[in-house]
Amino acid sequence: MYVSIIRILISLGGKCLLNWALVFLQRTHVCGSFLAAFAVSVAVVDAALTLAVTIIHHSDGSLVLLGHLLTSYHICLLLQIVGQIHRVLQWPVVAAAAVDHFCAATRRLHATTVRTKSAVCLIGTFLLWGFAAHHTFLLSDFKPVLEDVSYHHMHRCWVAPCTQVLHIALILLLALGYSALHAGRFGRLSSSPNNQPKAQTVDQIEAHCRSSFVRRVLSIFLHTWSPFLVFLAVLLLLPEEIPSHLALSVPWLCFLNSLLVALVLCAVCPVLQLSPGTAAPLPDSFCVWKF
Repeated sequence: MYVSIIRILISLGGKCLLNWALVFLQRTHVCGSFLAAFAVSVAVVDAALTLAVTIIHHSDGSLVLLGHLLTSYHICLLLQIVGQIHRVLQWPVVAAAAVDHFCAATRRLHATTVRTKSAVCLIGTFLLWGFAAHHTFLLSDFKPVLEDVSYHHMHRCWVAPCTQVLHIALILLLALGYSALHAGRFGRLSSSPNNQPKAQTVDQIEAHCRSSFVRRVLSIFLHTWSPFLVFLAVLLLLPEEIPSHLALSVPWLCFLNSLLVALVLCAVCPVLQLSPGTAAPLPDSFCVWKF
């Protein structure tokens, strides 16, 4: 789809402001969570992209870098490259964040120091960006689309749509819904009139506890993110898709973080031993995971 350069600048500027506002909000989790560290890198890349596009656009074809005249063609080329990298990153980021949360929830890395965890998150972030760039330039069939007009008359850019955001949200929400239904079914069986308290087995008691735990997780998640879910539903119904250069953002990563935390908690709740009133050992700046 074609988008005017002015509209691109406005959307990038708004995205940058929102990115850095949320990065500041979750600054305490930057060293302890992969997604928080990756969100900082997204904010930096978006800020650099916005600055580059703004400078090139306002130079009006008079900016020379390393002997090359930078024009509107380079704005469109840069947007399409960054957009393609964002599209490539979507699923790998989900996988890396899920592994990070699973290890934290099951305390597999309980002996890891904060400095070591920060180093792992930083290395993982650089590796993912490197992988996405390598895939975009060397492995994919990515070809930039540029209008065959003079750069003086080039006032719009073609940007690829990104469907991965809605696909990821839909798949993870379906998984969370299945976990809630599955736990609720076993909870009803364990609390049926045929099961007298004296006759209840350990498995039935655990099923009832699991059902209560999963319902609490679902309640916390929906209480916080219901407006964003409505926003995603509206996007799903609209004919226009999300431009790829806007698909990977800090607000999306914050929502993804809470959704993955909810899924991991539902998956490991028999393993996760929490005292009443304590919080789950998973970083989240929006949901308060207290049970």
